[in-house]
Amino acid sequence: MAKDYIYEVARIRVKEGSLLTRAQLKQLIALPDIRSALAQLADWGWGNPDEPLEAERMLAAESAKTWELIDELLRDDDSLSLLKLTRDYQNIKAAIKQIYTNTKLPPERLYVSGGRIAAEEIRRAIREQDYEIFPEAMAAAAREAAELLAETGDGQLCDAVLDKAALTELIREGKEAKDPALQEYAALTAAQANVMIALRAAAGGKNREEILNMLAPDGELNIHTLAQAAMEGREAVADYLRFTQYSSLSDSLMESMVSFERSCEDLLLSRMREQKSEVFTIGPLVAYVVVRQNEIKSVRMLLTEKQNHLPESVMRERLREMYV
Repeated sequence: MAKDYIYEVARIRVKEGSLLTRAQLKQLIALPDIRSALAQLADWGWGNPDEPLEAERMLAAESAKTWELIDELLRDDDSLSLLKLTRDYQNIKAAIKQIYTNTKLPPERLYVSGGRIAAEEIRRAIREQDYEIFPEAMAAAAREAAELLAETGDGQLCDAVLDKAALTELIREGKEAKDPALQEYAALTAAQANVMIALRAAAGGKNREEILNMLAPDGELNIHTLAQAAMEGREAVADYLRFTQYSSLSDSLMESMVSFERSCEDLLLSRMREQKSEVFTIGPLVAYVVVRQNEIKSVRMLLTEKQNHLPESVMRERLREMYV
């Protein structure tokens, strides 16, 4: 008999009540500076009361709270493991760059919580070249990326290897996932990433074969068609999207890459909202993690914009949709 998640979903419904609303984000935008925005977030329960009001510490604390809740609810159930996958790759990137470039950035600026493997263990493994702690595909990508950075000093090449490996694995696990929300998350995340990788590579002067080699195969977009379209420009990629299940994203791509990214996030959010009617499945937990990641990203962008003294009108224009 399939497991039901009635208790876990009930807990998540309670936590959804503390998600930020669009009105609250507008309230943050109206505040005079980043310090007052951080203070307001602290009043809403963000961050840890024992820590100083620093943006990265606060955002890291919120991410940690999300995964602590999920781990508490699921215990030994690894049904949401797919959502942790890209966080491991992000931490591998951070560890390689910290070790091979001697960056002075503090750990909270480099590493994220909520991965399958503890960030500290990843850092140790990269430092000691102990790749056996990783699954086979991840180990191969980590080794190749580390060797590339050590030999060439090219951080973009290092990122490209790890990004492709992460997306390839995400696509595979998404297809194997039993829950529709996980399938949606994996498919849309990979499609968005492939489009952005292709266009940025083309803008950087890469040829078709180089672009193709950077894209993750077997997703819902044909990477051969995508690579060719990227060589022809953003309009050609938008035209290609019109003949796929992501046709609704085409117009936003014509506007700008920023608009496309926002539309992708809004589309994913709209699909996660479908989980509000679910009671027995793990879907609402998937949705909660996804919308919390979106919420934290939105707050990070807002705080960065405040730090850079962007006008209120620009910040309002860049506002994402919210779950509640």
